[in-house]
Amino acid sequence: MIPLADRVILARGWRRSLLGLAAGALGALAMPPFGFLPALVLSLSPAIWLIDGTAKSGLSLRASLGSAALIGWFWGFGYFVAGLWWLGAAFLVEADQFAWALPFGVLGLPALLAFFTAFGFALARLLWLPDASRIFAFTFALTASEILRGHLFTGFPWNNPGMALGQNLWLMQSASFLGLYGLCFLALAIGASPALVLTGGTPRERWTMPALGAAALVALGAFGVWRIPAAPVATVENVRLRIMQPNLAQDAKFNPRNRDAIMRRYLTLSASPGRDGRTHADATHIIWPESAFPFLLHRDPASLAQIGGLLEPGSVLITGAARMDEPLPDETAGRFYNAIQVIDDRGTILGSYDKVHLVPFGEYVPRLLDALIRAAGLRQFVHIPGGFEPSERREALPVPGLPPVAATICYEAIFPGEVLPEGDGPRPSLILNVTNDGWFGQTTGPYQHFAQARLRAVEEGLPLVRAANTGISAVVDPYGRIVDSLPLGVEGILDTRLPVALEAIHSPETRSFSLTALLTICLMALAVRRKQRATSL
Repeated sequence: MIPLADRVILARGWRRSLLGLAAGALGALAMPPFGFLPALVLSLSPAIWLIDGTAKSGLSLRASLGSAALIGWFWGFGYFVAGLWWLGAAFLVEADQFAWALPFGVLGLPALLAFFTAFGFALARLLWLPDASRIFAFTFALTASEILRGHLFTGFPWNNPGMALGQNLWLMQSASFLGLYGLCFLALAIGASPALVLTGGTPRERWTMPALGAAALVALGAFGVWRIPAAPVATVENVRLRIMQPNLAQDAKFNPRNRDAIMRRYLTLSASPGRDGRTHADATHIIWPESAFPFLLHRDPASLAQIGGLLEPGSVLITGAARMDEPLPDETAGRFYNAIQVIDDRGTILGSYDKVHLVPFGEYVPRLLDALIRAAGLRQFVHIPGGFEPSERREALPVPGLPPVAATICYEAIFPGEVLPEGDGPRPSLILNVTNDGWFGQTTGPYQHFAQARLRAVEEGLPLVRAANTGISAVVDPYGRIVDSLPLGVEGILDTRLPVALEAIHSPETRSFSLTALLTICLMALAVRRKQRATSL
């Protein structure tokens, strides 16, 4: 009987590709909402064995690198299809317009993202040695590929392997000084180390690295238990939040023809009694989600007046809303922005934040492609010619009665180190995230989105206030504890207080330094091990 690891190592051709595909797909079970941590082992251990197979294939180094890259592509394709299948729901919202593109979204994006894991596997093979150090080679290479995925071509760090640790309250605390990519490094090392149990030559080779991985996991948990205080975080005085979750389907109902019905629904729900009997009159700040209106709120005095009539004197409403600038002298049309706007009890817009990091093909299409799409009789998702324009820089959102606000719209909250305003202004005291996940229905996508936004609270030491159209709306304290929330797919009101921010935090620069040091030490250890092996031969 050939042992399991040897079967994987000896696999060739389509069997090797199929094993890589299956192993990658298993890894998606470690992501939210499942959080099945053993799936990391079931996914990463076969990855180690598959790269072992390329190293023992007798191929030249160049051919072996290509073989490893191919395995990495199949592994990544399985991982991303299994983890991002829910993107297909967006193409069925207006099926008559977009159903044709569903395969491109469900399979095309994973196929592109898989080139990052292909690079990671090839780099790992380049650093490979037939001993325990190959775990570090794999960890270094895959972490490097994840950093590239999170930054190149506007970046897409969704379902970074670090989220396997970043969704557990105790394990996520290390993100406060290591960040998401530090968690990624640890998750890969811990998940891959059991591969040696079936391939080590001696008991020491088989068990030392897995034991260290288990000890690291226990240490992460212990640090989390130590870091999180037993008592709830204090709350900001004189701030009472009311978050409105309308659960409005992202279909034909969200249409300019239904503007009056939509506004009535928002106003009625915002004024309804909360779960503990409180009313909107008790709230100092009412918060509505992203894309709240199928029209331009700032150009609709009647709707602004209705909002002013809802608010008590001195209170404000914070809402997502598209806005349009007046056209410049050399332009025929104004520019549209995906924005957050602050409105007072007189119906006056006091301030705005414009989204910086737009969703490619969801909120904008490169102008040449946009022209080609329209020439073919098709259109993009947003009903705006040319899509939205990005803001040039992240700025704080001024909100009366609130401490400085770091505003984020939709998936801006998934980018580590990019949620704080730029410049030398005062440090924000909360992260505000308004979003609309109604495009994705009752799938795993909204859970993954919330988990990533929650991790930003731990990284930055700031509370998270999140208003989502269909959920998950929540208030999270700076340790990642959920103070209160509304589940996915329900209509409701959330009345809550604002937790205070942590004073002593690690800056994004500190987290970047910690990650750089971790990767540098790993690379130096690999270089030393390679030199030792060369000397002993």
